[in-house]
Amino acid sequence: MPAEEFVAGWISGALGLLLGHPMDTVKVRLQTQNKYRGIVDCVIKTYRHESAYFLAPVDLVKVRLQNQTEARPGGAPPRYRGPLHCTGAILREEGPLGLFRGAWALVLRDTPTSGLYFLTYQGLCRWLTPEGGDPGPATMLVAGGCAGTASWVTATPLDVVKSRMQMDGPERRAYRGLLDCVVRSVRRDGPGVFFRGLTLNSARAFPVNAVTFFSYEQLLRLLG
Repeated sequence: MPAEEFVAGWISGALGLLLGHPMDTVKVRLQTQNKYRGIVDCVIKTYRHESAYFLAPVDLVKVRLQNQTEARPGGAPPRYRGPLHCTGAILREEGPLGLFRGAWALVLRDTPTSGLYFLTYQGLCRWLTPEGGDPGPATMLVAGGCAGTASWVTATPLDVVKSRMQMDGPERRAYRGLLDCVVRSVRRDGPGVFFRGLTLNSARAFPVNAVTFFSYEQLLRLLG
């Protein structure tokens, strides 16, 4: 991979992560907790009582941190003090394999959707660009946003499974594996549980991936 592609990909990916992380926090909480009445209620309660982390070293740590709430006066303090403390706690309590909880769901979520992601972007760029021309900024933004939305529509069911398995720590082992998580989730919450967070995933995916692809293409041109 040429150096300019690496730099462009790193910067555009970081911009996308920064833009999408707050919505991702709300999405994970709706998927794994039942104390919120909906998206707006979750946003308001999170905004009132907590500040979100911008980065987490691994997806598992990110989900664990997103699911803990701010300590209230007289109540128990948050279990994790930050990403490194969370990582250390998982290693102590669950062993090295604990950091890979939900990994199969993550692989199954990302492998097919990655292909759909890039195919959608390239296909829309070709369709929206006159023959022989280069995609313009509007084309990049629209194609990138649509690519992100399309990939998350297909990824959300396994994203729910992944988040639930990642929250399944040593104190509450609810699931024996991926299939068991799927079956128990359907029995308890119905098939619709696999589409929790779809609205937020789609709303987050469009601007995040529009910015990601646009910045990537522009940085490639700048560095090239």
